[in-house]
Amino acid sequence: MKRRNFLAATAAATLVPAATVAPVAAQAKMILKATDVHPLGYPTVEAVVRMGTKLEQATGGRISIQMFPSMQLGGEKEMIEQAQLGAVQIARISVGPMGPLVPEMNVFNLPFMFRDSAHMEKVVDGEVGDEILKKLSDHPTANLIGLCWMSGGTRHVYNARRPITSVADLRGLKIRMMGNPLFVDTMNTLGGNGVAMGFDQLISAMQTGVVDGAENNEPSYAGGQHYRYAKYYSRTGHLIIPEILVFSKRSWNALSASDRTLIANMAKEAQKEQRQLWQAEEAEALRKMIAAGAIVNEVGNKREFQDAVRPVWDKYGAQHQALIARIQAIN
Repeated sequence: MKRRNFLAATAAATLVPAATVAPVAAQAKMILKATDVHPLGYPTVEAVVRMGTKLEQATGGRISIQMFPSMQLGGEKEMIEQAQLGAVQIARISVGPMGPLVPEMNVFNLPFMFRDSAHMEKVVDGEVGDEILKKLSDHPTANLIGLCWMSGGTRHVYNARRPITSVADLRGLKIRMMGNPLFVDTMNTLGGNGVAMGFDQLISAMQTGVVDGAENNEPSYAGGQHYRYAKYYSRTGHLIIPEILVFSKRSWNALSASDRTLIANMAKEAQKEQRQLWQAEEAEALRKMIAAGAIVNEVGNKREFQDAVRPVWDKYGAQHQALIARIQAIN
C-alpha cells in the first residue's frame, strides 16, 4: 500500500514538465525519466542513455532523458505501474510480464517460438512486430505506448546443483521465472518447479535457497554475478524473447505531435544501436562468467525439451494459430 501511495504521489509531483504546460510554453525544458532493472553500461540502458543524448542535440537541450538504472525504481512490475501512472516516461520491459496485458504478446513468450535471434529480429522488424506494438499502444487500459523492440538474447537455465543435459535433470529444481503464468507452466512441464518472482528478488532467493536458480541470458547472469550462487549454466535455449521500450501514455498524450514523432524516431534508432551493443556484450559476458568459475554446458538434444513443452503451446497458442503460422513462415 505504501508503494502504491508513493507511486501516485510521484506521478502527481514529477510528471514531465512539458506534459503539463500550455502550447504557448511548448519550448519549456522537458526531462523524461527512464528506468531499467539493469546497470549503467548494459545494452538496453546504454541505448536509452544514447537516445537521450541525441534528443538533447536534436532539440538544443530542450528534451533530455534522466536514467534510473539498477532497479532504483523497483522491478519490472513497479516499472510498469510507474509508467502507467506517468511517474516515469520510459521503461524497458521484458515481453514476459506484458503477455497478460496483450494476449498476442504471449506468442513471443512461447518456448522455442523463434528458431534463433536472427529469426526473432526479422519478426519484430516487420509487420508482425508493428502490429503488436500498435495493439499495446491502442489497448484501452494498458496506458502504455509501444516505442520499439530490443534484443534480450537467448535464455538458458542455471542452478546451484547440477548441469542440465536432459529434461530429467530439471526434476526437483526450483527455478525462478518471470511473472507470467506461461513461464511457470513452461518450467513445470519440463519437470522443474517454476517460481514466479521479480528480478529484484532473485539474488536473495538464491542466497537463502528459496530457489535453486533461474533462467536468463548471459549478460543478465554475468552482470548480476549470479554465478556466485548458481554456477551451473546450461544452454537450453528454451526462450528467445524480445524486449520492449514503452512510454507512459499519460505523458505521451500531453506531448506535441512533433515531439511524439521525434521520440518515436529516436527510439527506432535506439533499437538498432542496442542490437549492436548486445552482440558485443553477449560475447563478453560469456567470457566473464567462465573466468569467474561458471560451468557452462551445451544441451545437445533440444528436441526432447521442445516435445516436453507441447502442452504449453496447446494451452497458450491455440487461440493464436494464424499469428504463429505467420511467424513460422518468416525466413
